[in-house]
Amino acid sequence: MNFALILFVLVVITGIAWVADKLVFERQRRSVAQLALAEFDARRNDMQSMQGGADIDRSRARLAEEKLRQPWWLEYSASFFPVILAVFVLRSFVVEPFKIPSGSMIPTLLIGDFILVNKYDYGIRLPVVNKKIISLGEPQRGDVMVFRYPRDESLDYIKRVIGVPGDVVQYENKKLTINGKPAEYSPLPDYLDEERLAYSKHFVEQLPGGPQHGILNDNDRPAFVAGADPDFPFRENCTYNQQGVTCKVPEGHYFVMGDNRDNSLDSRYWGFVPDQNIVGKAFLIWMNLGNFGRVGSFK
Repeated sequence: MNFALILFVLVVITGIAWVADKLVFERQRRSVAQLALAEFDARRNDMQSMQGGADIDRSRARLAEEKLRQPWWLEYSASFFPVILAVFVLRSFVVEPFKIPSGSMIPTLLIGDFILVNKYDYGIRLPVVNKKIISLGEPQRGDVMVFRYPRDESLDYIKRVIGVPGDVVQYENKKLTINGKPAEYSPLPDYLDEERLAYSKHFVEQLPGGPQHGILNDNDRPAFVAGADPDFPFRENCTYNQQGVTCKVPEGHYFVMGDNRDNSLDSRYWGFVPDQNIVGKAFLIWMNLGNFGRVGSFK
């Protein structure tokens, strides 16, 4: 479901109702109310003989309120417009919430984490069509990035940026080398994946020119990449062997991987992320219903 498109349609519909009310319907209601009140005032002397002055004033106020009241459909649509517009602007240009659906980014992000994504760090983009109109920055190695899955753009994926345009990324024997510079690894105690009830090897990875972050590897999984798509764009930039894969990142694209390296379908399998598919930079866990202690920023 394209929620951005749905929100845009709601903004348009409620916006039309709001503008029409301000420019047309409100004036019509005021004209009708003035005529009704003028007629009421013309009969005021006759009514005073049957009702007290206070009752007449209350009747006049009720009449004015009745004539000025919006129809129910207009009241709801026009009153919701400012709220829907604020949500649309906030979600399109400032921050957007997402929920982590899979374990591909464990240990950095867990299933059930609710995260916020910065929508302007990588430039201002038009909502719905996702076209960049103002360039403010580019993804950097180590960023956790949300993007539209190149093979099905109705799906949003989240991975870590490993290679930027022009980089040569080598992932062999479960270790990264970028432009000939190997990443540094520091071992940590084995990590228990509570979803799979299995232990994984746990490391701190230091990318060349990037931040430190945790990764997982499974001892029982081979190093070679099995099941890679043979036809993804720029497939000729990648070389596969028994030890892993080496790719040169084309211009305007990014090479991404999950931190749960042996349980992530990423650029090793389906190729590069085009710049036009970028949604934003993930930067904050704002809720996890099963573990409130996870709330906070991450790298």
